Amino acid sequence: MGLVDVRPAPPVEDPPAAPRIVPKWRAWLWTVLAAVLGVLVGASSFVVSGYFKLSGNVRHEQVTPQELGTRPAKISQALNVLIVGSDQRNGSNAKYGKFVGERTDTIILAHISPDRDGAVLISFPRDSLVQLPSCPAKKGLTGQHPHVGMINESFNSGGIACTWKTIETLTGIHIDHFVKVDFTGFKSMVDSLGGVPVCLPQPINDTKALLHLTAGKHTLQGEQALGYVRARYSIGDGSDIGRIQRQQMFLASMAKKAMSGETLTNPQTLFGFLDAMTKSITTDPDLTVGVLKDLAMSAKGLTAGQIRFVTTPWRYSVSNPGRVEWVEPQADSLFKMVAADQIADNVKSGEQKIPKSQVQIIVQNGSGRQGLGPQVAAQLEQRGYHVVKVASAKKPSKKTLVKYGPNGESRAPRLVGELKKSKTQAVHDTDTESLVLVVGADWAGLKSPKSLDDVDGFDATQDTCAAS
Repeated sequence: MGLVDVRPAPPVEDPPAAPRIVPKWRAWLWTVLAAVLGVLVGASSFVVSGYFKLSGNVRHEQVTPQELGTRPAKISQALNVLIVGSDQRNGSNAKYGKFVGERTDTIILAHISPDRDGAVLISFPRDSLVQLPSCPAKKGLTGQHPHVGMINESFNSGGIACTWKTIETLTGIHIDHFVKVDFTGFKSMVDSLGGVPVCLPQPINDTKALLHLTAGKHTLQGEQALGYVRARYSIGDGSDIGRIQRQQMFLASMAKKAMSGETLTNPQTLFGFLDAMTKSITTDPDLTVGVLKDLAMSAKGLTAGQIRFVTTPWRYSVSNPGRVEWVEPQADSLFKMVAADQIADNVKSGEQKIPKSQVQIIVQNGSGRQGLGPQVAAQLEQRGYHVVKVASAKKPSKKTLVKYGPNGESRAPRLVGELKKSKTQAVHDTDTESLVLVVGADWAGLKSPKSLDDVDGFDATQDTCAAS
């Protein structure tokens, strides 16, 4: 298949590495920001020449039908774009740690609805243990035999074509295009925006990520931003899941900055961002800047509130510590909803709901079943809720109850809607916003997701400080 460099001149400083977060963001930002580009293209000869420059920035790589094999049927006019972060550690990137070849820590599937009135970005945890398909060896890549392994093995063994086949095989979703984003390009995108604001609930001192920040609000520049989204062991629970959530929050903040009037009304800033973005990506030959421009023009009414980030439902593996497994039937339900474009109406309308991460829950086990409290807490965290405490109830309870005070009343329906069986109870001796879930003897579990609103995630308007 070969990498075809379509730039009219020699490559312009494109360090060959890629961040794990850049990808997700780029998918739908293409839709929104390219829309602005399309408007500007029709408005001035300067931007027309800029359009051709952006086209020349993009590299293309062919993926053949033979490499993809038997594929899922395309059942709607939605656009599905596979996004990966390509990480190489040579040259200036060696300071982040050396390894041979090219890896990916970020795999995202961006789904844009047929009417271009909603978008969903699904993150696949890098540590996911899944059934991997066969892929042929080629150009220094060993190829892949069918086996159960980590999801990012496909990229390491068979490149982007093997990753494309893997995601289609696992999800049953027909993928239309791919975008590969390089490590260093991510830093350039952040710098072109003048930095991206974040809110840190605690200080960060991570020598591996070369990052040292105090708690509170910061505007991160490119190098800092890369360290922030790469950091793993020094922040939160040290897991890849925690890193994904932090990356999603950063991308949401980055999206708001890029879609703000400050950026969109400043041709120099906007073009600088698009220039940095296009220099950072490799796509299939059919996904040209012209195609993206046309797509963007049809989606120019799309707002940040109509873009949702979700993570494939998961749980920690008992048999393979340090790895995660997908939760069924929730994961399969998510993929079927996306394949059929059953995007929740509130996503398409941009309706604002209290983010699950802002719903704090105290889990009390009154069921009489030992160990049920932690199990329920883990399930709620997988759905995106913030469990602040797990304890035993003061006395046994036959019924499952959701208790709330005056300040938590607006949050109670969010939780109750997740439970198969429960009752609510108002309490007046607390001013906390936290909900108390008393797990009773009648505990029946959580409902299977019926819409994307039931899946762990948030939209791009969510306030990062409030969520932390």
